[in-house]
Order: sequence, then C-alpha cells, then structure tokens
Amino acid sequence: MLNRLPRTAFLKRTVQSRFGIILLLITLLVAISMLTRLVFFIYSFSNVEVTLLNLAGILLFGLFYDLVNASYFIIPFVLYVWLVPQRVYSKAWHRPVLYTLFSIATFILLFNAVAEWFFWDEFNTRYNFIAVDYLVYTTEVLGNIRESYPIEWIIAGLIILCGGITYSMRTLLNQTNTVPMQFKQRSMVAIPLLALPLLFFFTVNSKYHRFSLNTYTNELAGNGMYELFAAYINNELNYEQFYKKINNEESFAEVKNLLHTPETRYISNAPFDIARQVQHTGPEKKLNVVMISVESLSADFMAAFGNKQNITPFLDSLSQHSLFFTHLYATGTRTVRGLEALSLCVPPTPGQSIVRRPRNEHLFTLGKVFGEKGYDSKFIYGGYGYFDNMGYYFSNNEYDVIDRDALKDEEIDYENIWGVADENLFTLAEREIKKTIASGKPVFTHIMTTSNHRPFTYPDGRIDIPSHTSREGAVKYTDYAIGKFIKSCATKKWFSNTIFVIVADHCASSAGKTELPINKYHIPLLIYSPANIQPQHMDRLMSQIDLGPTLLGLLNFSYTSKFYGYDIFSLEPGRERVFISTYQSLGFVRNNKLVVLLPQQKLETYQLNLTDDSMLPTAEDKALTQEAIAWYQSASYAFREGLMR
Repeated sequence: MLNRLPRTAFLKRTVQSRFGIILLLITLLVAISMLTRLVFFIYSFSNVEVTLLNLAGILLFGLFYDLVNASYFIIPFVLYVWLVPQRVYSKAWHRPVLYTLFSIATFILLFNAVAEWFFWDEFNTRYNFIAVDYLVYTTEVLGNIRESYPIEWIIAGLIILCGGITYSMRTLLNQTNTVPMQFKQRSMVAIPLLALPLLFFFTVNSKYHRFSLNTYTNELAGNGMYELFAAYINNELNYEQFYKKINNEESFAEVKNLLHTPETRYISNAPFDIARQVQHTGPEKKLNVVMISVESLSADFMAAFGNKQNITPFLDSLSQHSLFFTHLYATGTRTVRGLEALSLCVPPTPGQSIVRRPRNEHLFTLGKVFGEKGYDSKFIYGGYGYFDNMGYYFSNNEYDVIDRDALKDEEIDYENIWGVADENLFTLAEREIKKTIASGKPVFTHIMTTSNHRPFTYPDGRIDIPSHTSREGAVKYTDYAIGKFIKSCATKKWFSNTIFVIVADHCASSAGKTELPINKYHIPLLIYSPANIQPQHMDRLMSQIDLGPTLLGLLNFSYTSKFYGYDIFSLEPGRERVFISTYQSLGFVRNNKLVVLLPQQKLETYQLNLTDDSMLPTAEDKALTQEAIAWYQSASYAFREGLMR
C-alpha cells in the first residue's frame, strides 16, 4: 500500500501521522536557535566583522548546525513515536502524554537559550570546555547561578512561555495523530531519522563553521547544544593524533637545546630525559615563600597598565616597592590551567588541564622542590578542595591541602558558593604559616583566591563599591583583602624572612576577535620582600611557566629540574617565548610572531604588535613552527609517558 502512494501523499501522510510532532520539534529548535543567534549578533555587533560573506556564513552554517543538533535532540522522541503501539498511541488519554512530552522538549530548548545567553554574556562564546566542566560540578555551578541571577523568576517565566507555546500549537499537535501508522510504516521513517545522527557523528565536527578569521563570526555560526556535545567528546586531545608533529626524538632534541641555559647541565644523554642540574654559586636563601594566585586578575585592572578606575589601589602602590613583571602571559583561560603552569611549569597540553586528568600523581612540581629543601608546602583554597580536582592533585604532589573545611563558622564573615571571603582565606593562611614557622621549618604556601568570580559578592563595608554589582567591585575587594593580609604579615617577626608573590591564574575574559587574542592573556606579577628583593620593573617577555624557575633562582637554589620554564634572570636576551592556549588552540609567541597549532594538523601564523595588541596573518616561519611543535609535542608526550614524574 505504502509503495503505491505518490511521494507527496506519503509526505503529507507522515506529517499528519505521529511523526508530525518530530517535525514540530525540529521547527521549534531551529526557530529558537535562529532567534538566539540574532540576539547574540545584536549584542556583539561591534565585534563581528560584518560582510555579506560572513552574514551568509552565519545563516547557512548556523542553519546546518541547528539541523545537525536537531538530529541528536529528537532521538528519544523518535524512539517513542516509533515504538509505542498504535492501540496505545490512538487512545484519548494518550494525548496529554504528547502535550507533556512536547512541553518538556520546549522547556529544555527555552532553558538552553537562556543558559546560552548567560554563558555568552560571561565568556563571549558558545558552550565550550568550560561548560563541560560546569556540568561536572553542579553544586558550585547551580549555587553560583542562584546567587547571580533570579533563577526562580527565570524558571517561572520559562514555564509560562513554554505553556503559551504549547497552547498556541495545540491544533498542530492534534493533527499529528490523525493518520494511523503501522510498525512497518513507522520504521520507514524512524530508521532514517535515527541513522542521521550516526552519520553526523562520524562526518561533522565544529571545524566547518570556523570559516572566518573573526572569532565572533565563527561562534555565531555554531549551535550551542552541538558545541557542548562536541566539547564533551573532545575533552582530551592526543597531540600526535590531532596536531602537526615531528619525530618524537627530534622534538625532544629541539627542546633540550632550547631549555639549556648557562646555569644548567643535563644529567643524562637519554633522548627523552630533560632532567638537568641547576647550579647556583653562593649560599641558598631559605626564605618563606607566600604565593597568591588571584582569581581572574587581568593586567588591565591595574593603573600600572592604564586602568583609570582605581580598583587596585593596594597592588598599584605595592608595585612601586616590588620586583614588578610587566609582560607576563598566562598559559590558559581557566584556574586549573593557571595552577598547572604555576606548579608544574610546563606548556599547556591540548584538552583538559593536567590538574584534572587521570594519572597526575607524583609529578615534578614546585612543591616537590621546596619539599626537598626542607620546606612545608601548602595549598590553601577558600572553597572546597574537591572542586576542579584541586585537592586531589595538590595532595598527591607534595602539598598539604587546606580548604574552607579548616575554618569554623564563626571565622567566616561571608561566603558564597565558590568559597569564603578572601580576607577569611588570608586569615586561615596566616594561621597556617605561623604554625609551620613555629615548628622550625620554612614554609612555601600557595594561596588561591575566589572572590573575583561571579556573583561578585563580598562583605559589606570594606570598599566603596557595593557587593553583587560588578566585577570591578570584586577586583577592588580582593585588592583590599590582599592589602589587609600583607599589612598584617608586616607586623610579624617572620615578615623580613618572607617573599610574597602575587600573580593571576588567568585573565577575567578570554574572548576577542581572534581565537587567541594575546591581550586576553596578559597578567601581572609582583614579587615583594622589602628586606630581600630590590624594587624594579622587569619588562622582558615572560610565560607563566617561568615563574617557578625564576622564583627558585631568586632564592639561589641549586636543584634537579624537569621544568619547561626559564629563570628569566639567567636567560640570555632574545630567547624569551610565551605559551597561550584554549583547550584545543595552542599558541606560541616569539620574536613578535604567534604560531597557532590547531586540530586537523592546521597551522596559522600572525605578526604581533604587543604595543597595541594587533595581529595580522603572515607567512609561515618554518623555524618558529618547528620550535612551537617541539615544545607542545614533547610536553604532551612527557605527561602521557610518565616522564613528568
């Protein structure tokens, strides 16, 4: 019977059958996605490169990815309308079931659109690796959402809107059950619909909508749900599988040549062994070290880098009395990437930070070096250590971990879902420092702040910007808390024997018109110890992974090193380089050029102007490309093969 029906009749019959609800869902998904895309376009208009070609790409690629996403989204609904027997599907009581399923799907699409808006507002991008991480830590993320937004009102509004959409489409929904279909007929429709996502899984990825040099244009051409799925399945990337590569022996030979500096000598000739002896003359300085990694402290928050808002008055003042590094760049855009760089001193490897990966125990860390020198190494965090795997990572890599559990309720002036107020964190840190020094041992303390994070809340009455109003307020509060801490430490006997290091984990925003806007990785670094370190400006280019070796050099330590970082004071001029990355784009900066290594063995090269942060595409520099590949490939190989232990 089916074979004798004209094709148009078959299509009409299908639409009026139970599969009509699938068509309605696809149409609704595309409509909501297109509306979301339009809102993002208007909101980010000043950053989008508006040309006819880009507009066509946004619409056409956007529609394509919306349909690809729809093929995944409808899977459970296709299975339902395919497998439910006709005798059940045609019952009068089944109609409310269809309305309920359609309403649930509609609510999910609307909720996703709102969630995408908040994500875009925060990160200026579609869902990515950050969103995947957020799905893992639902307690903190949901708590953050409740504290940042009127979530109850938002959900209530979405429920009302969802009900309105379902009610307005009731006639169409009713028509989708006017033509009965037997199982064989349903299979003729369901099987191709279920085959489509399988086909797309093996043939489609995110690269197709990255057709422009303008990052905002590329992001607009994507689909948020699809990007979330893509980020999830690509959360760890094998360098040798996805990126331009050279022979592993060649990459290590190149890196061993690059890592050699006057104060080092290699311990062995083994091709994959970068262990070298760092030798300094003169006595070692067994000073206490307090390193504060500040959440999202972009360089451009400070007056020293041109800010006019007076939101870092203490740090601006302290910079005049510190060893102040003015051209330091973070390796990534997440806290765990910053912690990786500061503790392991290695280039960022593609995919997830090593802090979050399996088999990250017993690595060669800064804490290990200090431990070998007789220090107590501590990691102190204002939140719960399980978040982002920080507690596990540091406790298995020569650090004692102290988190908010160490504070009594009466010791907490304020807390939000991310952690206690920074001043309470510093009170805890001061107590832990005092405890170690009283035991007769020097201390290395790594403190991680949390206050400069949405919802930007902090105790009232500390600064002149009300809590929960802006990131600028959170920055100024953190500045206040750091100032209060250091002023308190200055009254202690151990202050003259202590070095304070203040550095960011990453910038407040990583979004720009290009995939790797270098100005979005620029962070400050202050090393303050009035009795031991002369104030000066260090203006040389420097990577976040260079902080560890530079700090150990200031202490005049001799030690065995597996770090990839340089002691900037021992490095010959002209050899400076910087690593910047997202979870899949690996950037290497040297001699005012940026090499970007991308999946599918792609490569881009740019000419940089660090004065105005401009970058222009330029011809490939073969030697620089070889160097970039060697750094990243050897680091990825070293972790995978256990050579960082």
